[in-house]
Amino acid sequence: MNVSHRFIIISAVYVTALITANIISVKIIGFGSLVMPAAIVVFPLSYIFSDILTEVYGYRWARRIIWLGFGCNLIFVVFAYLGQLMPPASFWPDQQAYENILGYTPRLLLASICGYLVGEFVNSFIMAKMKVATKGRWLWARTIGSTVFGQGLDTAIFIVIAFIGTASFTPMMILWHWLIKVGIEALATPVTYKTVNYLKKKENIDTYDRDTNFNPFKF
Repeated sequence: MNVSHRFIIISAVYVTALITANIISVKIIGFGSLVMPAAIVVFPLSYIFSDILTEVYGYRWARRIIWLGFGCNLIFVVFAYLGQLMPPASFWPDQQAYENILGYTPRLLLASICGYLVGEFVNSFIMAKMKVATKGRWLWARTIGSTVFGQGLDTAIFIVIAFIGTASFTPMMILWHWLIKVGIEALATPVTYKTVNYLKKKENIDTYDRDTNFNPFKF
């Protein structure tokens, strides 16, 4: 497949949503007794665009973009950490604020990486397999079904690794995060339909992963 400007735009939005989610996740928002990271409003976008990539271009290209997202996020984390280590100017009073917002602890970084990789690859795998099984029908079932499993694993892995053993950890954290993310995916279904139909028409492509090697480490 020749890479088009549309593919580049979808991939860029995917990576941007991922990095944005990791930055704003340090803020905890609350609605009464329900608390969650601010990233809850943007992180589901990465799954929506992952679904679009898999549906239109296939698992092979989605796999490349998942790893691209991982690499870009790693670059951000490394240089944010280097920025933290650099000595602040004598007149700049915000070193602690910088560390609070952009200073990732090893535990949170591990939780984010594990949750992201497992969740995204499971989501894309299920999406591709369901497309073949349904012969391209019922896109809504594929997007929501793949998200149920992908977001479920992502959320469970992240919260368990990041919070288990702390006072803030409860199993309800996993349930509420998962339900809200799946709900956003469901609400975005009409937009997903329009985007997928537009891309298939403009790109003249509709990929079925019938003979695809689904090994996530195959480059």
